[in-house]
Amino acid sequence: MDLNLHNKVVLVTGGTKGIGRAIAEAFVNEGARVFVCARGEETLAEMDRKQGITTVQADLTSEDERNKVIDEVLKQAGKIDILVNNVGGSNGSTVSETELSLFREAFELNYFSAVHFSKLALREMKQQQSGSIINISSIFGRESGGKPTYNSAKAAMISFTKALADEAIKEGVRVNGVAPGSILHPTGNWQKRLDENPEKIQAFIEHEIPAGRFGTVEEVANAVLFLASEKASWVVGATLNVDGGQSNANF
Repeated sequence: MDLNLHNKVVLVTGGTKGIGRAIAEAFVNEGARVFVCARGEETLAEMDRKQGITTVQADLTSEDERNKVIDEVLKQAGKIDILVNNVGGSNGSTVSETELSLFREAFELNYFSAVHFSKLALREMKQQQSGSIINISSIFGRESGGKPTYNSAKAAMISFTKALADEAIKEGVRVNGVAPGSILHPTGNWQKRLDENPEKIQAFIEHEIPAGRFGTVEEVANAVLFLASEKASWVVGATLNVDGGQSNANF
């Protein structure tokens, strides 16, 4: 299926490993011009050697650095067609044992970065009267599981996705989200847990994931490509579970 993404200018935050990297590479395979931003110099340098990908180093918890990223994309490409807010991470433990500062850090990385990048991209997309913003959240933004700092930020992201979508569609810009379940990749927590205790993780899969396996980063990337394309022209404000049936939510 031709998704008509050739020559689209795409920005993927946190795009050097895991889900973000798969998303960036999937867009390149569709002929898009892709920018990725992240903090780590080594992974950025390795990505920068890939044809079709331009890297921008930035601390995405910093408002000034986020401005710098958008300015660099516009300087080099002159526009932005697709924004994928992928950067994220978890910290802390239980609510009672987690310092308030860690909640703030989690929101700055997972939530406020997406809000800020969306506002910056929307400003440009409004002028074009077209564009797509896709927020990578989590099934645990809808239900309990995992660390409270992360889950709270992802819940806020899902709510933000719908609020911005209803506003932006009037300007020809579609906003949607993808909520992955448990995804296995070499740099992720599930791979570490699998290496440490294969029997425990296999039991988790059998009990928690109806499809009977972990998801792949490519499967998440495929959902993002669809939502970014005009094939999803009537999908507005949705956050799509990509989880092999793992989520317990019925909405």
